[in-house]
Amino acid sequence: MMCAAEAAKNGHSVTLYERNEKLGKKLFITGKGRCNLTNSADIKDFFENIPRNPRFLYSALYAFTNEELISIINKEGVRTKAERGGRVFPESDKSSDILRAMADYVKKAGVDIRLNSRITSIKMSGGKFELCCGHDSELYDSVALATGGASYPSTGSTGDGYAFAKSFGHTVTPILPSLISLETEEDWPKELMGLSLKNITLTAYNKRKKQVYSELGEMLFTHFGVSGPLVLSASSRIADDPAGAKLVLDLKPALSMEELDKRLVRDFQQNSRKSFCNALDGLFPKKLIPVMVRLSGIAANTQTNSVTREQRCDFAYLIKNLTMHVKAAMPIDQAIITRGGINVKEINPSTMESKLVRGLYFAGEVMDVDAYTGGFNIQIACSTGVLAGRSIE
Repeated sequence: MMCAAEAAKNGHSVTLYERNEKLGKKLFITGKGRCNLTNSADIKDFFENIPRNPRFLYSALYAFTNEELISIINKEGVRTKAERGGRVFPESDKSSDILRAMADYVKKAGVDIRLNSRITSIKMSGGKFELCCGHDSELYDSVALATGGASYPSTGSTGDGYAFAKSFGHTVTPILPSLISLETEEDWPKELMGLSLKNITLTAYNKRKKQVYSELGEMLFTHFGVSGPLVLSASSRIADDPAGAKLVLDLKPALSMEELDKRLVRDFQQNSRKSFCNALDGLFPKKLIPVMVRLSGIAANTQTNSVTREQRCDFAYLIKNLTMHVKAAMPIDQAIITRGGINVKEINPSTMESKLVRGLYFAGEVMDVDAYTGGFNIQIACSTGVLAGRSIE
């Protein structure tokens, strides 16, 4: 949408082919239906949240910034707000408002929008691009592929763009899930289904025991393992080979081991007549207590004044090193975004034009670019789209 609008504003006659019954279907499900549009961070900080090919996006992100995207949405009548971690949402918390604003922006630019129109092939014909849609075909001077990746195929991103790019000689790097929930070897996370933990630190180690991610934030236990912002971002570091990776939670990151031990001593003294399992209300959510008691190895009915120093120290270590092992990543059709795509070495980063075929442009997730959660991926889509739209001759 941003690519089409920008090209039309530059005086081109633009046709936008949309295979779905409405524009921007994937926006509806982003940010849990609230649409995490972008991030309020300084653009220079965006690159720290892009684990692969960040340099390729330098021109695009500076050509069309987060402030410019927010300004467009605001001018279309949708007010925005920034939340924890700089995540930008519509004030209404309705993704439909962002979608309506973007659709209106595209229509005002004069783009010819064709819904329920799936392109089946693209080929060269007399120096022009021939697009086939059903039994019809049309010729165009330039084409921009903004077809998305292979995640959430119900929204239309079924990997068509990869096939189109390959037909023009482009290579596609391995397609893998990114920002994906993880299944754990342990069963106890499943007992905590629905429990959300905030202000914890998650550290991820790949199967070679190398630390690849560590961040403070929020996570969620599910019926198969773990999910939530921290897990999704960590997955982008291990999703290529997830089995055997390790996740370590620090449930009290604000406290050192020494400070935590003092906290336990104080809590146990204040609850000296209570059993161990009934003295932890101030430490954990109620649902988590039985699991922590079981993992501690301390009998639930042990009086707190009978807990030994060694047991207490071991318990403190458990609190700061609650460990899970990854069995698998969930299927790619459940991933928020796709890792991999058209090789960026074959794309001009200053224009988003193919280095192999003049007049062929790319935007968004169809390329081998992806970022952590927090609004960065939609901004990348919009920035690369705008740069491609501006560059079309």
